[in-house]
Amino acid sequence: MLHDFDPPAALLELCELMVRQPLLVLTGAGISTPSGIPAYRDKEGVRHGRAPMTYQEFTGSAAARRRYWARSMIGWPKVYQARPNAAHRALARLAAGRRIAGLITQNVDGLHQQAGSEEVIELHGNLHRVRCLDCGKRLWRSEIQAELEAENAYLQGVEAVLAPDGDARLAEAYLEGFRIPWCPCCGSDLLKPDVVFYGEGVPAEQTEAASSSIERAPALLVVGSTVMTYSSYRLCRSIAERGKPLAAINQGAMRAEALLNLKIERPCEQVLPWLAERLGSA
Repeated sequence: MLHDFDPPAALLELCELMVRQPLLVLTGAGISTPSGIPAYRDKEGVRHGRAPMTYQEFTGSAAARRRYWARSMIGWPKVYQARPNAAHRALARLAAGRRIAGLITQNVDGLHQQAGSEEVIELHGNLHRVRCLDCGKRLWRSEIQAELEAENAYLQGVEAVLAPDGDARLAEAYLEGFRIPWCPCCGSDLLKPDVVFYGEGVPAEQTEAASSSIERAPALLVVGSTVMTYSSYRLCRSIAERGKPLAAINQGAMRAEALLNLKIERPCEQVLPWLAERLGSA
């Protein structure tokens, strides 16, 4: 039991809302940072470091793909080894207790599924998969990692600063001679992680699934997200335009601040377990 947790008034209000009806949940990077995965932005919504690689850059330049895969070879194991934290597990418990009507995530780490959540709408894809842009072949990222490590043994043990989404800040000197992965089906070098890059549109299937969830949901709860990306802000705006409650569990500034009906500025790994315990006996 979370005896030492003092719930703010907004949390008690959220709890009452969830007793009356299950909510749709939208999660962002803030729910995974306790699992050791870096976020793109700080609590004020300001991006850390340089801008990530765009889709246009990745597809248009072999040098850019070499840079991406070299950095990813170093950074991806951190995502692979990450495990769900108390917030992920609490959401799975809330879903099992029918307190959640659906789960949409902007995260690409797969931690919700590892925690036991089912039918997760992955708005921006999943980093554990790789897709060939030429023939459509899909592969597991772990298979690609094994190939990368075998072909680029000189990078084993290299230390680098980890960045979001399995990236790492790697010195340019390490890129010379790096061998990128090739599609085993068609031989193309256009293998790409099955995630939405900056400058790339969210696939229609995910967009439609998220929009349908918004239409059905009685309310939306945002967890650990600044909703700075348009794909997530659009969902918040859509729920607000329908006159339905919009709540958030998030520390720091949010793009959708003016749309919120209530906000809990406490760590989600504390708030969600409290909700799961409280509503489990409600």
